[in-house]
Amino acid sequence: MPAVDPSYLAHDGTWQRWTRFDRRRVRQDQQSPFLAALERARAAAYPPGEYVGQESFMRAGEIRTLAHQAGIGRVSVLDLCCGMAGPGRMITAESGCRYLGVDHSASALATAQELAGNLPCRFEQAHLPPLPAGRFEVVLLLETMLAFPDKEALVGEVARVLEPGGRFAFTVEEGRPLTQQERARMPAADTVWPIELAELTGVLREAGLTMIWQQEYSSSHHAIATALHRCYRAESTQIADQIGTRATADLITAHRLWSHWLGSGRVRKFAMVAEKRCLS
Repeated sequence: MPAVDPSYLAHDGTWQRWTRFDRRRVRQDQQSPFLAALERARAAAYPPGEYVGQESFMRAGEIRTLAHQAGIGRVSVLDLCCGMAGPGRMITAESGCRYLGVDHSASALATAQELAGNLPCRFEQAHLPPLPAGRFEVVLLLETMLAFPDKEALVGEVARVLEPGGRFAFTVEEGRPLTQQERARMPAADTVWPIELAELTGVLREAGLTMIWQQEYSSSHHAIATALHRCYRAESTQIADQIGTRATADLITAHRLWSHWLGSGRVRKFAMVAEKRCLS
């Protein structure tokens, strides 16, 4: 499988990191003006205390729950497609984990490093896959599995770098593949690859991973997608001044579609933890 080029962002900023994850054609190398233009709208869309700089539909409480279910404490954590690492910085500050965030965008990682301050966070720039060398007790993939068309190759790499008994904590957009009509409507549809749960379970099993926890978040993510769509429309003139009218239109269109898909059940959203089988 060729490395995924995260030139397109998933959901509200992570190309996950949907993200991820809504999709629109905004390069991560344009993160600085993008963040400045969208920060007010994004912060307004989340309930009080639930926005921690994440570039996705996940609330802070959902991120904490996933980290808890994955057993993140003073363990080694690899955060794939971390972007500016809002969730990763929060998890590191609260758990004391040994954190490595990986992303393709040098500018996003520079911002992440600056915002991390004195936190024990490390960051590396890389295309994925393959994954960085080393072994980890937890691998995170938040709001970005959607962007990988070959999920077998991705999950196989995750299993390779996990310690026996290690956990893979991730979110996934569950549903059948997009139709041609849906692809025509969705901006950057070449990075939108949902997967059905039965197929995903098989992919995990073949890689030696067993599902140990899952939680559906379709309703709460529908609410965030809807709120983001409303806030982006309200701030559309100011956003367009910084990122352009085309990117702004794609941003609003993608959020409208995700709101509809999550609200109608066309796509369901799950957080999951899978464990690598221990060697006998």
